[in-house]
This record gives sequence, C-alpha cells and structure tokens, in this order.
Amino acid sequence: MVFDSMETASRDELREVQDERLQEMVELAYENVDYYREMFDEEGLAPEDIQSVEDLSKLPFTTKEDFRDNYPTGMFAADMDDVIRIHASSGTTGKPKIVGYTRDDLDVWSKAVARCLVAAGIGPNDIVQNAYGYGLFTGGLGLHQGVEELGATVIPIGGGNTQRQVEMLADLGSDVISCTPSYALYLAEVAEDMGYDIRDLPLRVVIFGAEPCTEPMRMEIEERLGVIGVDIYGLSEIVGPGVSIECEQQDGLHIWEDYFYPEIVDPNTGEPLEEGQEGELVLTTLSKHALPVLRYRTGDLTTLNYDTCECGRTAVRMDNITGRSDDLIIVRGVNFYPSEVESVVLEFDEVAPHYRIDISRENNLDKLKVTVEVVDEFSGSITDLKRRITERLSNVLSFTPDELNLVEYGNIARTEVGKVQRVYDHRGQ
Repeated sequence: MVFDSMETASRDELREVQDERLQEMVELAYENVDYYREMFDEEGLAPEDIQSVEDLSKLPFTTKEDFRDNYPTGMFAADMDDVIRIHASSGTTGKPKIVGYTRDDLDVWSKAVARCLVAAGIGPNDIVQNAYGYGLFTGGLGLHQGVEELGATVIPIGGGNTQRQVEMLADLGSDVISCTPSYALYLAEVAEDMGYDIRDLPLRVVIFGAEPCTEPMRMEIEERLGVIGVDIYGLSEIVGPGVSIECEQQDGLHIWEDYFYPEIVDPNTGEPLEEGQEGELVLTTLSKHALPVLRYRTGDLTTLNYDTCECGRTAVRMDNITGRSDDLIIVRGVNFYPSEVESVVLEFDEVAPHYRIDISRENNLDKLKVTVEVVDEFSGSITDLKRRITERLSNVLSFTPDELNLVEYGNIARTEVGKVQRVYDHRGQ
C-alpha cells in the first residue's frame, strides 16, 4: 500500500518533478531572501543557471550558522502575513533556528508524514499515541497533522507523564506510539513497575526519531515492547519529521524526493560522493515556500541506496543515522562516535541500555569515563563483567577508556521529555 503515486514513480518521472520544483525554489529564494541573493551574486550565478538538480553542486552550502546569522526571520521568503505557523529548532546553545510555514507548506508536510505512516504499515483504523513534545519543537505537531491527514486517530499526549502514557496504551488500545528511542525503553521500564507486561498490550509499532538509534538499540526496543521499531527522520530547518522513514522492510529510510532532494558529500571537503559511500547528508527543499533551503548541511552521516525497495517504492533509501559529523569525539587524538559505545553496551545481556560518557582533562591529558548500568537482576561478578566490557570497548574504540563504572540499575538519569544526553564534555569548564 502507498499513500500516493510519487512513491513508486520512475526515476525519469521523479527527475522531471524535481527539476521543475527546484527552478521555482531557486527563483523564490533569489527574489525574496537577501542571504541567497548575495550568495548567487558572489558566485557569479543567476537563477537561470540552476536548471536541474545536477546543477546544485554549483551552489555553496547553507549551514546552521547561516540560520543563526539571519535570526530570527531573515531566511524567510514569504511575508509574515502568509506565514501561519512558526517553529524553532531544539538546539541547546545560542539562538534557535526559526522556521516558518505557509498554509501550502503545512499541507505538504502533512502529506509527507502521512506517506511515512503508510510506509510503516499504519492505516486509517489505527490509534497513534503521539509522545513527541508539542510546542516549538516540530515533532509533536508534525506527527499529529500527518496522522490526521491519513485519517487515523491521534492521541496528542505529548512527552512525559509516563504512567499516564502506559494507562492510555492499555485503556485506549493504542496500536502505535511515536517517541524517542530512549523514551521507548523508559516506557517499558515504567510499565513493568506498574505491573503491566507492555508486550501484552495492542501496541505493535513504535515510530522513533529525534535521536540516533543503533541497530542493537532497535532490537532492544522491539524485544522489550514486542513491537516493530521504525525509524523516522527529519529536521526543523527542512520541514520537521517526515523527510524520510523506514518502510515495513526496515531496510533504509525512504526519502520523499519530490519534496526533499538529497546529496551525500565528504564532511571534510564538501565534495560530492559516489552512491553507496558514507558521508554527510545535504538536503534541498523542493516544495517549501515560507523557507526555501538550498543545499543544507544536516551534519548527519549516512549513505544512499537508489535500488528499488522490496516494498515497491522507488524513493531513494538512506541508512539509519547513527552519528553526526559534529558528534565526533576526539580523545587523545583518537576519533569516535557515541554510537560506537552504545553498540558495545548493547552486546552484553548483563547491562541495561543506559550509559553516559564523561570527558575531562587532567594535566593537559584527556580522560574518558564510561558509566553503564547493570540489569536489575544482575548477580554475577562485577569484576569479570567490567573486564569483558573494557576489552570490547578497547577493540572498538582503538584505545582503552580511563575508567569504566558499572552502577546499579536506575542510577543513570532517564529523560521523559526531549532528547537524552549521553555525552558530558567537561573540558574547558
């Protein structure tokens, strides 16, 4: 089942739509956004020089710094009279990135999310409990309007209130819940404390996003909750959730290419990479009128696969995002991503899927401490478990953490609202 015909369009049909919409976006941006007009003029380009998505590489990138430099609405192409909703990024430092939507933009966003839901096996008869935060964060309202577009039932419960979340799952028979991956696991913990076996409830799909999720973490979610775990992707600067999602095959996230054009570039040089090579995802909006965005560097690392999926969809698939170029941690000259630590933690049945990474500096030397919870019923040797985890971390990271702490179950703080924090970098404090 598909939501509309563009999901199975041929590459030629798709390219024709992309080129036509790109020309409209370029003209709109040039005529109405000072930042883009200056960019084109500096590069000696005119809008008519960009006739196809093949021409996009002629343009410089747009970055999050460009949004902040033009705060609050300098990137808007529409008059405020035509902007009917404002959202903002969930960034924790500096000014947020302000994003706006016209009525047509909201319609496109709703359709993109509805496509996502159908791809995940959700239909009009399902009940979707939306545990993403409402407000300036795009997750809550973005998912909400997509559920309504599909014609399914949405429960706008928002983030937190975890005991009530469990009660709603049980009392209303919710088929689907949307939340962060870390919150899905916390939900299972709370349900168990309340005397529920969450696997006995009607819940069958978890749509998770807003945080990186490794394959072992997905398997943990599916096992603990008795569900299918489906990864959804989006970011405020492009639209919010709905840029891409896994279908029921769980073999990469379909990007809706008639709305968002993807590229993969080398995160260090910015040069385009060949299909199948891992690099930084760059996105261009093709149907966003309040805020057209050209070649936005997402910071997310992935690969693209243009083969037709077994589900029949032709839309390109991106791999699950497990790291960001700006999440890269450098300790004593060695580079690694938090997802590499997570992958090790989830290899061991004796530990819970909760961890934190602390980085400090003593006498001009970086120190790495990893803290991991043991499972509630752990009764083995802490010394032996610590040795085995340390050896595995050393193999994966190519260096040995300075300290590995195993703590009792429940000692690492849980997050009910927003994204979980895994890394605490104390250097420079």
